[in-house]
Amino acid sequence: MPFPRLLTLLSIVVATSAGPMILHEELAAAPADYVRVGVAPANEMISLRVALASNNLAELEEELRSIATPGSGNFRKWLSKEEVGTYIQPSSETVSAFDAFASANGLTPTVISPNGDWVSLMLPVSQANTLFAADFQHYTHPSLDCSITRSLSVSLPSELVGHVTVLHPTTAFVSAVGRNVRLAPISTIPHLGRRDQVQVPASCNTTEPSGNSSSLLVTSYGNEFAEETDLAQFLTTFRPDMSNSTTFTLFTTDNGTNPQGANLSAAEPSLDIQYTAGIATNVPLDFLPVGGTDFPTALFDTATFIANMTNPPTVMTTSFGDIETNFGASVATKLCNEYMVLGAMGISVLFASGDVSFVVAHSVDDSHILLEGGVRGVHDTPDQCTNNTFVPVFPSTCPYVTSVGATQADAVAAFLDAIPDDFEGIFNRTGRGYPDVSIQGVNFEIIVNGSHPRPISGASASSPTFAAIIALINDRLVAAQKPVMGFLNPFLYSNASSAFTDVTIGRNAGSVCPSNSSAFDAGVGWDPLTGLGTPKFFELLAAAALADKTIEY
Repeated sequence: MPFPRLLTLLSIVVATSAGPMILHEELAAAPADYVRVGVAPANEMISLRVALASNNLAELEEELRSIATPGSGNFRKWLSKEEVGTYIQPSSETVSAFDAFASANGLTPTVISPNGDWVSLMLPVSQANTLFAADFQHYTHPSLDCSITRSLSVSLPSELVGHVTVLHPTTAFVSAVGRNVRLAPISTIPHLGRRDQVQVPASCNTTEPSGNSSSLLVTSYGNEFAEETDLAQFLTTFRPDMSNSTTFTLFTTDNGTNPQGANLSAAEPSLDIQYTAGIATNVPLDFLPVGGTDFPTALFDTATFIANMTNPPTVMTTSFGDIETNFGASVATKLCNEYMVLGAMGISVLFASGDVSFVVAHSVDDSHILLEGGVRGVHDTPDQCTNNTFVPVFPSTCPYVTSVGATQADAVAAFLDAIPDDFEGIFNRTGRGYPDVSIQGVNFEIIVNGSHPRPISGASASSPTFAAIIALINDRLVAAQKPVMGFLNPFLYSNASSAFTDVTIGRNAGSVCPSNSSAFDAGVGWDPLTGLGTPKFFELLAAAALADKTIEY
């Protein structure tokens, strides 16, 4: 149904709020490393994004669960953007309630999403403080060039409760774009003092993609760029069998750019572009650098952009993230719902898990775990080693994405039965278990600004690698005129667990903390170090085909 335009309500309301203020979200203090430097001036203009409640997210979730579960009569019958729009657009009651509030307070909202679930407001700090019982202050952070404006609490007039789900930016302190990448000389990495040449099985050269329209998209944030000349040099060096003129299609949003020239490329997008292009041979590759410095806003706009592309990708990979609690509950929930929409449209959404753990595979029989942040997240420091708090990384923890580095309840429950009793209280036993899968994350060599190949390590390497594997499988499915894999997790846990090599050795205490500090140990089956394990391409391909019940390989 068409979305009714905002500001069509003609009633005259003279009061600022028809009811009491209801606390929406609050923080006891700003997150670590954020420093308050003063009160935001009353006349400072701020732009607030308002998420209006979608009309039927619960039914969309049920629909996604049905479509993504093997054996369902709806299996892989992915929805169109128009179909998902009927679930996420606000109800007429929600629109009317917000129209009345805006009109009463002289506000002129701007609709900023095709389905009308996002609007923006421009207003002075003094009015924002009054309307939302906020106290906007200026904060600085070591990674920021200038201060940001945030409030430790925000409330809603009672007439907006149930109609407004997010006010941003208010209590979310994720402004500097996080990243999971690690650059290190190979000689400094444990167990990798020398780089042995490994004989690759001949079977690895037998898979030729068809070049169908199943595309793979790489995202980038924080004004980090990928150079076509670096990709050409990478392919010449490591894939001489491919044309070194292979490149990517550029898309942009939020004034993102991708300038080409000397000393402009960065490690993260170079890694992601070079390994997706180099592994997913001939699969169309898209690159989406997103502008702006506010990470949640960039993530929101990424999801909106992709959901409304004429030909959206079938796989999306992102190697950026930050501490989950810095996002706040309302922002994190809304972002997860955005990824649910993409999953329902048949898009496999992959995020690097953060350097919780990643696998260094030396041989078929000998695997080790190289640990960076470990259970203490992307900002591991020695003072965190004894505070007994585990720090999850978002958006990798969202249940509607596949975390490369929730799980289904029984898979996590089996692991929880085996952990020590003294782990109570240092992590959320009822939360989403992650990662879902793992892949080699060390000894990746990339080209940056025309350099000689340089080593890189981290879960950032794993997500594009797994994305390329899924893109190759999608390419086979499309060639067989079958639907793509889409939201992966129900399939991975119900039909594909045997398509992974279980990793049973390792501990994710982190590289800074002592090995005997609180952490998880790897074990048989799913665990929060390596998930289901590392994928075996042909077994995963066969499982994907078998799940469709109509394809044979």
